[in-house]
Formats: sequence, C-alpha cells, structure tokens
Amino acid sequence: MEALSLPLGALRTNAYLVWSDPDRAVLIDPGDEAEKILAWVEEAGVGLEAVLLTHAHFDHVGAVGEVVNAYDVPVYLHPDALPVYRRAATSAARWGFGIPQPPEEPLVMLAEGELALGPGFEVLHLPGHCPGHVGFYNPAAGAIFSGDVLFAGGVGRWDIPSANRELLASSIRKLFSLPPQTVVYPGHGGPTSLAVEAASNPYVREWLAASS
Repeated sequence: MEALSLPLGALRTNAYLVWSDPDRAVLIDPGDEAEKILAWVEEAGVGLEAVLLTHAHFDHVGAVGEVVNAYDVPVYLHPDALPVYRRAATSAARWGFGIPQPPEEPLVMLAEGELALGPGFEVLHLPGHCPGHVGFYNPAAGAIFSGDVLFAGGVGRWDIPSANRELLASSIRKLFSLPPQTVVYPGHGGPTSLAVEAASNPYVREWLAASS
C-alpha cells in the first residue's frame, strides 16, 4: 500500500492519497485547497476511484465538490454523518471559515465491514467526535486512517456540537483492539502507532484502564 499525505487549510487537515494499484487510488478527506489537491493527484500519476470521508466536519469536506467535478467519482460517507455533511458550509461560517457546500450527489452510504476500493479496507464505525465517524483500516499494511478519533498524544474533541465523550471513549477502546503495531494516519498531525499511544497518550491510558 502506498499512502501520501497533504496537510490543507488553516486547520492543517490531512488529506491522504492511497493505493496499491495506481489506477485505483482513493482520496481520503479532501478538506480544503482544491487546486492544490488536484495538482497533487495529477503529480502522483494515479487514477482516482473514489473519495472516502472519515467524517463530515467542514475541515474534512471543503474540497469535495471540486474534486467530484474534476474526476466524476463517488463520495463515501457513513449515513449517520449526513446531517453534519449537510450543515458543513454553515458550520464553517460559524467558526469564521468559508467553504463551498459539498454536493449530495454522488454520495454512497458506508457501512461497517469490508470496502473493496483502493487497496481495500475494513470500515470501522468510530463515533464520538462526530456522528458517523469511521476509520479505514488496511490489515495487510497494518495501517488505519483514523480521522479525528486519535492523534499523536491526543484524541478528538468532545466539547463541540454532536460530540460525545462516552462514545469517543468506546471508539478508542474499539480502535485499540487492533494489533498494537498498527500505524495510525490521523486527520491532523503526523503518523503514530497504537503501541506508542497506548504507552504515552494520557486519554488512551485512562480509557483503556477504565475498561480493564
């Protein structure tokens, strides 16, 4: 599996371009700066098969419309995230940002389980930071694209609308049922691993200890 990352926008949200077959790449979380994303995909020399969204917060969906217009690909989103997706431009404005409202066509609803796109993923439902939040796990590569559930040294915020601390803690415990050596590609910041976070992340340590 090949994975490239590109931090975008004022919040430095990571977009990921992922593939095994270069003719079947997927773009995860195209959050902002569409022109930069389109040039990045072109430079990588891959064929884009789909857009995958870990969740629908505005900083993860701001460039969806322009990517869809350029490549005519479907956008995969968990159904529980649809209300947040529909409010994306309004939510951005409340925080002082401006994004184009992402399109509802061609949305495809995600379900937990296998997803035969790009290099292939297991979709894990990981709510708490945002309704319908998912992670994209590739067992063969030992890697997960975790969105905003887990970061190096931190976890997703639960003090924002539609977030829930108890659900987030449950999702962290679910995430840490994966092998410890799993590499984590988060929505913000650099990569880490479950082993590193289990040993050093204070939120993870607290929530895993509470379940033991």
